[in-house]
Amino acid sequence: MDKKQLIQQIEKLRNSRVITYLTSDRQGAPGTPSARIAMDIVPIISKHLRAIGKTENIDLLLHSAGGDTMVPWRLVSMIREYCDKFSVLIPYKAHSSATMISLGADEIVMSDLSELSPIDPSTANVFNPQDPHNPQNKIPISVEDVMAYFDLAKNKFGIKDDAELARIFSKFVEANPQIHPLALGNVNRTHNLIRILAKRLLKSHKSPMKEEEIEKIVDYFTEKLYSHQYFIGRKEAKEDLGLKTVVSASDELSKVMTDLYEEYAREMELGVLWNPENELGQNSMQNRKGYKIAFIESAEIANYFELTLDFKKQQVNITQQTPQGPVQIPQEQVAFRPIAQGWK
Repeated sequence: MDKKQLIQQIEKLRNSRVITYLTSDRQGAPGTPSARIAMDIVPIISKHLRAIGKTENIDLLLHSAGGDTMVPWRLVSMIREYCDKFSVLIPYKAHSSATMISLGADEIVMSDLSELSPIDPSTANVFNPQDPHNPQNKIPISVEDVMAYFDLAKNKFGIKDDAELARIFSKFVEANPQIHPLALGNVNRTHNLIRILAKRLLKSHKSPMKEEEIEKIVDYFTEKLYSHQYFIGRKEAKEDLGLKTVVSASDELSKVMTDLYEEYAREMELGVLWNPENELGQNSMQNRKGYKIAFIESAEIANYFELTLDFKKQQVNITQQTPQGPVQIPQEQVAFRPIAQGWK
């Protein structure tokens, strides 16, 4: 069964209209073709919504490891203009900003494989520390790492005095001279922004939530899970974290959701470890290959984001230390560069 048929099958099971949005989280060497949630999806999904028209139920089948934290509110508020009830279907991963999109849904449909994650981001701006391995890049600062440092001082060591906390802050800055104070300001601003956006998303539900329920959920997803790699299944999300919008997919729906995800996974080669040497091919000096790294589809329209890379074998000199001193050893490497990318 092809993707369109599977989408139509979900629509029949759910009495809804379905839009899919999946981004590649393929594993492999640095530079692996992958995609993150980004603002460029807004006009693409708008096109799908206009083709569907106003309807009672819209389901967004979502798989992503995260991305731009400004997208969820823009996307959710736009989808809500076209439906009475907005639901998110999670076949596997909905992490970080994909979790934020899910928080904005009236219903989060999860199978036993589905998982959410905390929504504490890492921030990187011009004031962040320089990456010693790649001077053109900045090292991201985890919002939760900074918050945990001051939580340690206040709640584990019992320090409450303002002057003492100021002294601890000074020590933090002195111990990390590569961290500019404005980078910490950016961390605080991002932390506050994420909480505000999460609250707005939860308040957008068709059935209003109590303020204390919203605060509990936001606290858990932004501060109380302590690791961005902590993944949350449907039982924990509903029973422990208080996310009452979570519902379990039926066995039949779970199978169709999984079958559809596996079709996308096959096209994005998610089960194949990426290595530039393999992409070049044996006995080849140059090769060009296109990768589908994101999809937005409905019964009416199909879009995908394609990245095309050029691979070329070249010789580089590697410095090695010897008893006589450093020497340059020629070595073959595979270099690659993007030559085209965009939605199709």
